[in-house]
Amino acid sequence: MFKLFSKNAAITTKELENDLSEKTILDVRTPGEYRMGHISNAKNVPLDKIATYVGDKETPVYVICQSGMRSKRAVGMLKKKGYTAINVRGGMSQWTGTIKGGK
Repeated sequence: MFKLFSKNAAITTKELENDLSEKTILDVRTPGEYRMGHISNAKNVPLDKIATYVGDKETPVYVICQSGMRSKRAVGMLKKKGYTAINVRGGMSQWTGTIKGGK
């Protein structure tokens, strides 16, 4: 059930870029979008497959997409599964750090 006033944890792309060490980053864009360029240690788990994600529930996961909308949805789904999930606001469209693949 969608909660209109639920507040999910979020950080900016700049905050993530400033500390990438030891972070679990999930990129919920499509495989094609991911191949066009992604954060080097990000794992591609498309939004339509996020329900199948299995990871360490003790470690926070940072979720990114292109603009922040799909990642926000994914965060809600992951939280229901017991993960500490943090949305990366602005997504890859705001990312100014190094990318792997693509261009």
